Amino acid sequence: MAQRYGGKFSPDAPASTTTAAAPPANPFDGRRPFKAGARSTVLFFMALLFLPRAFSGSPSDLLTGLAATGLMLFSAWLTREGLKAEAAFDARTIARRPAFPRKMFGSALAGLSVAAGAFMGGMGTVLSVLFGLAAAGLHAGSFGLDPLRDKGAEGIDRFQTDRVARAVDEAEKHLAAMHDAASRIGERQILARVERFMRAARNLFRTVEADPRDLTAARRYLSVYLMGARDATVKFADLYARNRDPKAREDYLNLLDDLETTFADRSRRLLSDNRTDLDVEIDVLRERLKRET
Repeated sequence: MAQRYGGKFSPDAPASTTTAAAPPANPFDGRRPFKAGARSTVLFFMALLFLPRAFSGSPSDLLTGLAATGLMLFSAWLTREGLKAEAAFDARTIARRPAFPRKMFGSALAGLSVAAGAFMGGMGTVLSVLFGLAAAGLHAGSFGLDPLRDKGAEGIDRFQTDRVARAVDEAEKHLAAMHDAASRIGERQILARVERFMRAARNLFRTVEADPRDLTAARRYLSVYLMGARDATVKFADLYARNRDPKAREDYLNLLDDLETTFADRSRRLLSDNRTDLDVEIDVLRERLKRET
């Protein structure tokens, strides 16, 4: 989609003093490169290698070739989804392991696909199986295995971590809906402003994940406030697409400023409370050590 470029000195620039005063956001701040993105894309093209032999051989070759193509496409899709799940796992302080090991199943399907292709090429059963095992091993070595253990949950009540994980998952869905709506507007300045608020919201997520006891104090931020921000973004995107009202644009950007300030303030307060708890624990331990000595 074409996006309109503009700035403070561009013609017809909106007179929003709030946005002009805000420091420019680095679009790559807080982002991580998608691991093995190009290599996972190659798997989709590899599936096409089985088609020439499938359509030029016998009817059995046709069935085997189509099966090999379908298995490789499914393997490529599972691998890409597994990489996305792993990236989300790595970004969080506390995270549960994926319920379905996508990359491991992708390795198995890649092995079956190559075995079927080798058998279609007349390699024989033994060699086809060996080729399939080699392909599965290469796939696992290239993309790695799925996370097999929960992260950051040692010594913490599992019930509490599950509550936090569910709350963060729902909050991430609200942020994704906000980003999709802002992308429809077609202005980089608005999209960058939404992404800056998303970073402030995710800082709050990480704070709650670090101490699940903070969920009670932050629950309305992760649910009610984000739900309202999502609905406001969707309605603004629909309205602004029709009439490009500068007043509506300024009001929406002011709303994002208020939300960002509120979320950042809540994160600082939770961190301050955690520091207070730490100071209390340190004082108690020091008193005990003094009494024992």
